Amino acid sequence: MTDSHDARAFEARIRRLEDRFEIGELIARYGLVMDNRDIATMPALFTTDAKVRSSDGMMDSDGRDAVCAMYRGRLEVLGPSNHVTHDRIITFDDANADVATGLVLSHAEMCRKGVAMVAAIRYEDAYRREEGRWRFAARTLLFMYFVRSDEYIDALGPGVALRNRVLRDARAADWPEKLQTWRDFYRA
Repeated sequence: MTDSHDARAFEARIRRLEDRFEIGELIARYGLVMDNRDIATMPALFTTDAKVRSSDGMMDSDGRDAVCAMYRGRLEVLGPSNHVTHDRIITFDDANADVATGLVLSHAEMCRKGVAMVAAIRYEDAYRREEGRWRFAARTLLFMYFVRSDEYIDALGPGVALRNRVLRDARAADWPEKLQTWRDFYRA
């Protein structure tokens, strides 16, 4: 190997670490923007063609303006909220240094329409560098539970599948029961 090849490889590794760090800050900033109701900063989180999805279809939006309008509407029915991210897995596209995907594990505490609620959320993300900054190109929200705080213990009880109770009709959780690995484990 030549010195120039080693230098390019080293620079690429440093760039990847910087990208990973910047995406981590983007993920953290999302929670702060939502909790602080920082509507002015919200558009900077998303690419111009961003897509947001939820399994119930209630959050489906296409394009930065529509995504921000949807979030503004959702925030209008909330009192205080606290979004907390835990672990994340970020995978970079080797063919395009400006593209990555991620899985973010998180939970949220909030007051929705005067009712204290808790949620366990997985975000399936697509990130893209746009105008020199990493942004969400796509974000899909999947819920293990979204329940009133006084229903939390019941929602995690054995055999309870209807753990998404934020809407009028309780719905099945998005995970873990729908995961193939979960079904295989319990079939064995």
